[in-house]
Amino acid sequence: MSDRRFRATTAFQRHVANPLTRLMPFQTLLETTGRVSRRPRRTPLGGRRVGDSFWLVSEFGTKSQYVRNIQADPRVRVRIGGRWHSGTAHLLPDDDPVARLRTLPRGNSMAVKVLGTQLLTIRVDLTD
Repeated sequence: MSDRRFRATTAFQRHVANPLTRLMPFQTLLETTGRVSRRPRRTPLGGRRVGDSFWLVSEFGTKSQYVRNIQADPRVRVRIGGRWHSGTAHLLPDDDPVARLRTLPRGNSMAVKVLGTQLLTIRVDLTD
């Protein structure tokens, strides 16, 4: 079931949700560098800035393409409120992602909990 959920969710996100939400000027985006193409890859997501860090939870952990890109190159950019910030992403497998979701925006957190199969906390240390 979880593999089927992963395939269905990622297909919907890749072909329907992400292309539409990328166009929204204040949608939060994570920009990684493609591990093979070396081209910028922008993923709409939910999360929250706390001080000089941006926190998010990946619903599919290391199966998510943007997480695999972070593993290859942790230098990222995050668009928050229409403004881009550079930073370094850190995967935090020892963090409690369910507890972390309680501190993040409710709508996105609910979707991540419902659809997710391998929750993984990610912290981006912002440099500007």
